[in-house]
Amino acid sequence: MKTFSFQVDALTGEEYYEVYLRGQQLFADPLLNKGSHFTVNERASLGLVGLHPYGVSTLEQQVARTLESYRRKPDDMERYLFLLGLLNRNETLFYRLLTENLTEMMPIVYTPTVGQACLQLSHIMRRPRGVYIHPENIANIDQIFANVSLPQVRLIVVTDGERILGLGDLGSDGMGIPVGKISLYVAAGGIHPACCLPVCLDVGTNSPRLLDDPLYMGIRKPRLEGEEYDRFIERFVVGVRRNFPDALLQWEDFAKHKAFKLMKRYRDRCLSFNDDIQGTGVTASAALLAAMRIKKSSFAAERFVIVGMGQAGTGTAHAIRAVLREDGLPEDEIRRRIFAVDMQGLLVEDDPKLEDEQKPFAQARAAVAGWTLAAPGRIDLKDVLRNAKATALIGFTAKRGMFDEEILRQMAANDPRPVILALSNPTTKSECTAEEALAATGGRALIATGSPFAPVRVGEREVAVAQCNNLYMFPGVGLGALVSQASKVTDRMFIRASKALAEMVSDAELQMGLLLPGMESIREVAYTVAKAVAIEARDSGLGLLRSDEELGELIRKAQWEPHFYSYRPGVPH
Repeated sequence: MKTFSFQVDALTGEEYYEVYLRGQQLFADPLLNKGSHFTVNERASLGLVGLHPYGVSTLEQQVARTLESYRRKPDDMERYLFLLGLLNRNETLFYRLLTENLTEMMPIVYTPTVGQACLQLSHIMRRPRGVYIHPENIANIDQIFANVSLPQVRLIVVTDGERILGLGDLGSDGMGIPVGKISLYVAAGGIHPACCLPVCLDVGTNSPRLLDDPLYMGIRKPRLEGEEYDRFIERFVVGVRRNFPDALLQWEDFAKHKAFKLMKRYRDRCLSFNDDIQGTGVTASAALLAAMRIKKSSFAAERFVIVGMGQAGTGTAHAIRAVLREDGLPEDEIRRRIFAVDMQGLLVEDDPKLEDEQKPFAQARAAVAGWTLAAPGRIDLKDVLRNAKATALIGFTAKRGMFDEEILRQMAANDPRPVILALSNPTTKSECTAEEALAATGGRALIATGSPFAPVRVGEREVAVAQCNNLYMFPGVGLGALVSQASKVTDRMFIRASKALAEMVSDAELQMGLLLPGMESIREVAYTVAKAVAIEARDSGLGLLRSDEELGELIRKAQWEPHFYSYRPGVPH
């Protein structure tokens, strides 16, 4: 049953909620609970008289009270649990607190703390969020979605828990990721929480730790695979299309061999994208584009080395290739500017271990025939950097110290302003620290990292370090696609968004060394990205036919600012 609906008073124009719950039920619903903010009239009309202390608090007073409690927590896991409890109790208060303190709280509600929470989710969960779909209830998909009490679902973030961050198969405990991602969609993008649904596809787990854990709450069976898995996903997608035809579906933390297949299979059938592949790639390309502004160079003049060709690395290679195509380079020239390195070393065309998604970025054997190698039969990273004269080095290896001093010095020898993107997280898995990169390159490196790093003092100047976080991209892409009523999310939308993001970096920020805008402007970033996506949707014939200004106005109006609405009692329709 829907618990409320959005309404507008025809006479006064006041926006309000028509609510269908009464008394203690309102306190128990996190979307409707206003805590001490219920007015005298609302307490009388909604069965709340005597159920709360006399005082009526403003939202600002509630935030001050809550922030004081939050900062008394002794460690990050306790802070995560505190915020999760607040989310389950009073969503408006949670999102006001989060939006006002996003830089401080983002590492708690998402990486790295959310990863640690997912490792323990069956042990720490107090109240489930979203929906769990598994082989034993997939036949009731319509009933499951009918049980969702949200007034209108427009955004679904879904995972099957097989590749959670760098932690592997976490089964149904991976639900912490969609919950965290939606928190960022709301806080950064401004999508109303009443439109957002986290979903876990619990198709089993192959983790002995979980299967042997008496407190694990997921299905205790090996994972579905092959045709059985494909049929399950198809039933889920068809159910989404039938029940929520206007919703955007974001695939999150699926294993590599499934993620690419699902992205390709459904990208033209429904409004959907994969943030691990597409979002990561274009966020990295935005940082690279900003670096070109500092270097006064272009992609066509650079030589890119990408280390770690999983979802993120392959997505980044695709994003770089798309920019090079727009610069007018033919395919053979593009291939000679992107060097992909994985566990076996440089990817070459005759390598039997090549995966389908890696093949477009494998070098021809003839192209490297004249290279000088440290050891015959294998072309390792140092060989690639030295022979290709790499100017940009991008890492997705999750190996701390992968970019050692020798590698960083080689990059400094190759280019006066080498670009170093050490994008693995958390900090303990970063390929190098910002300080290491600057020390080895004489302070000349242009840096972005996957984990947050403090500014680094280099002589008389302080170099700021941008965190290359998907938060810069996915909230705006989702918002823009929804507002423009796009029928699908295309590569062109992502590339246009990437260029718009890179242009947002101010000259002052570039002088500080930042390759992405400051996190404090994340709402404006989401707006800019959303507008770029909406304009591309229109120009490609996939979205609303409105002027740039009109699309911008629609996006501004869609960005919800956390505040309490007035309530009026109603009866479900």
